[in-house]
Amino acid sequence: MGIFSRMSDIINSNLNAMLEKAEDPEKIVRLMIQEMEDTLVEVRSAAARTIAEKKEHRRRLAAIKAEAHDWENKAELAVSKGRDDLAKAALREKDSAERIVNGLEEQMTQVDEGLGQLNNDITRLQAKLADAKARQKVLLSRHETGNQQLRVREQLHEGKVDDALMRFEKFERKVENVEGRVEAYDLGERPDLRQEIQNLEGEEKVEKALNELKQRMSASQNTNTTEGDSK
Repeated sequence: MGIFSRMSDIINSNLNAMLEKAEDPEKIVRLMIQEMEDTLVEVRSAAARTIAEKKEHRRRLAAIKAEAHDWENKAELAVSKGRDDLAKAALREKDSAERIVNGLEEQMTQVDEGLGQLNNDITRLQAKLADAKARQKVLLSRHETGNQQLRVREQLHEGKVDDALMRFEKFERKVENVEGRVEAYDLGERPDLRQEIQNLEGEEKVEKALNELKQRMSASQNTNTTEGDSK
């Protein structure tokens, strides 16, 4: 495939359509970027050669124009000397030079049009390249996120998380069993002296509070009875 044909295919390509159809969009974008970069290098090299040829045509055109002008001067000189035969020969050379000039000017016009179109194509190709690179970054991010989500889904689907929770619960039950066995040893044990004294102190405090409550209630009843008798 030629440079310009390949460049045209890339410029006219629809990135969205290609990515939707591709089995591996990331790979497609990567290959397209490489293709665009390679094509840009080749096209710029071709443009540089064309510009050099244009400069060569311009130099040659200037030289042929100068030659045509020189033949015209020679024809005038021959006429002034009465040498019409030489004047005719000089004019024939001038005519030949002018035909070359016309041909070179047509070539220059075509070269200018080609360079203008090439410049437009390079601009469009660079825009496509920038778009592809931007999409590549997005695709890489989406691909990584998708892979992470897929791994989580696969683990959930395969029951790995449930298995882990079951193992955790089993271990928790083991810990509770050990704690239960420890507490079982304390059942039926006689409280120590300190605990017994604390219990007695607590009971004494409760008894004292009960007596105080009874006294207040008795005093309140006596007061109410006295007030009733007075009336």
